[in-house]
Amino acid sequence: MRRLAPRPIDAALAAALPRLRPATTLARVQEAWPAVAGEAVGAEAEPVSERAGTVTIRCGSSVWAQELQLLSGDLLARLNAALDRADGHPSVTTLRFVTAGFGPGNSHRAP
Repeated sequence: MRRLAPRPIDAALAAALPRLRPATTLARVQEAWPAVAGEAVGAEAEPVSERAGTVTIRCGSSVWAQELQLLSGDLLARLNAALDRADGHPSVTTLRFVTAGFGPGNSHRAP
C-alpha cells in the first residue's frame, strides 16, 4: 500500500537519535534534565558542562541559582536515578549552579 500524504518525521527521529547522541555523561544529563527538573526549572536552567562528575547548570538569574542550590540534593538524587548506571555508582556527584542570561550567544534556546 502506498501512502499519498507525507509522514511525520518524529517517529524516524525518535528511532535514530539515540544512536547519534554522544556517549558522554553530559549528553545523558541533558537528555534526562527536562523530566528531572520539570517545566518551570527547565525553562530557567540547563546543564552546560560536566567534568569529573560535577555538572554545571547555567541559570537565568542568581535567584534561580540560589534556589536550585537549596534543592540540589533532591535534584542530584533524581538525576542519578534517571541515569541509572548498571554498576550502581552515581554518574553525577555534584551539581554546580552558575548565573548566565539566556540571551543571544549564551544558550541554544530560541528566544
